[in-house]
Amino acid sequence: MQELNFPKFSFRFKNSENKISIFDEIRKKFVILQPEEWVRQHCVQYLIQNKKYPKSLINVEKELKVNDLRKRYDIVVYNNNGSIYLIIECKSPKNIINQNTFDQIARYNLTLNADYLMVTNGLNHYYCKMDFEAKRYEFLKDIPEYNFK
Repeated sequence: MQELNFPKFSFRFKNSENKISIFDEIRKKFVILQPEEWVRQHCVQYLIQNKKYPKSLINVEKELKVNDLRKRYDIVVYNNNGSIYLIIECKSPKNIINQNTFDQIARYNLTLNADYLMVTNGLNHYYCKMDFEAKRYEFLKDIPEYNFK
């Protein structure tokens, strides 16, 4: 797999029927290693190891309804009270992050109401803080470290 713009992490792999899988610590299972999954697993490790988010507050690949359509988010981090703190949209490194990517995560956030958004293709990362009153997002250099009380 392609080297990504994340710190180096170690992963567990297995090969079954000529398909390589990577172990997802959050879902507690092996998943087929695709380029987007490679980015997703790096994001999860970045949250846990670098930003110190507890695994118990992280959720991966769950379905949500947006305007009666079924969609799947990549990664969500919850606050201790159950509200959503951060949504992360992961794309394959081959995908260029563009306005459509931001529109996608903004649509998800109409339902989820997260304080922070992150969009990444593993090579380029974009971080935003929501301003709900002004109905816009402000770009940041990084997402905050875990410090929920």
